[in-house]
Amino acid sequence: MIDLRSDTVTQPTPEMRHAIAEAVLGDEQKREDPTVLDLERRVAALLGQEAALFLPTATMANQIALKLHARRGDVLLAEETSHVLVYEYGGVAAHAGLMTRGLPGNAGRISAEQVRLEAAPSTKGADQRVRVVSLEDTHNNAGGRVWPLDELEDVVATARGLDLALHLDGARLLNAAVAQGVEPSLVASRFDSVTLCLSKGLGCPLGALLAGSAVLIERAWREKHLFGGAMRQAGIVAAAGVHALDHHVERLADDHARARRLAEGLHAAGVPVRPEDVETNFVQVDVGALDLERDEALARLKEVGVGLSATIHPGRVRAVMHLGVSDDDVERAIELVPSALGTTVAVV
Repeated sequence: MIDLRSDTVTQPTPEMRHAIAEAVLGDEQKREDPTVLDLERRVAALLGQEAALFLPTATMANQIALKLHARRGDVLLAEETSHVLVYEYGGVAAHAGLMTRGLPGNAGRISAEQVRLEAAPSTKGADQRVRVVSLEDTHNNAGGRVWPLDELEDVVATARGLDLALHLDGARLLNAAVAQGVEPSLVASRFDSVTLCLSKGLGCPLGALLAGSAVLIERAWREKHLFGGAMRQAGIVAAAGVHALDHHVERLADDHARARRLAEGLHAAGVPVRPEDVETNFVQVDVGALDLERDEALARLKEVGVGLSATIHPGRVRAVMHLGVSDDDVERAIELVPSALGTTVAVV
């Protein structure tokens, strides 16, 4: 099986397994695990923030951050298909007591004008108020799209002017930074809080970090315990993250190149793909344009040995590149996918 369902399907490399086996451990709850502390320091510096906190998942990191930024009954603004609104099971309502307002976006991006209009002051002092804005970079449901820095700065500056807290769901932030050829801190330092996921493009078995000011992260420690996220000898997992920072960041460019190659090859073979929309490691296929139901298309692809996955968009499936995919896998997929979907294979 050529498994292109997600970059979360990766297995630790032999080198990463060795790093895990050799990890120096301590009690993480007592802040005595040296490997966890090293990872937290490195990620804070990487993201241009004062401190970072190691957590089991990026969803937990998002939920803690949003809870700390607002009071119960306040309003969260986010693009309507963003992860915090679609895939976190209503967590911002259940955990933080926030009302949510999803805004229609362009390639997963909202505009400064939308933020300005939604956060306009009410004539009633007791009305619920917009207090926090969450942005996602890269944007999952938009197909791994990246925020242009000028658009990002426009939204950030507008939110700052309105005294709104800013959170970045940066689960795949390093993909965005590599795609734009910039340091991750150039993006992440603009925000009050940032999440970074280790188990996607970085290829770790699990783990995420929440970064922000020293004051925010100290408050986040209590929330980590409250959420059940405090651990013991967690360095055995954090070691994978340290290894990934050393060895798996620059190679994200390989995933992006393979995604572009797949998109171009499928497009040339008549598969409904927009190569111009491929900015990082995602390729979206419009099987609805072939009069195929999503589940039928996925079943056909599975039969020929290619794993793609569904998206929230009816009639659209996706392929995601990761460190478990080779150039040969991509070329083979370019042969198999068109035949499975019933398009004409072209010589490319």
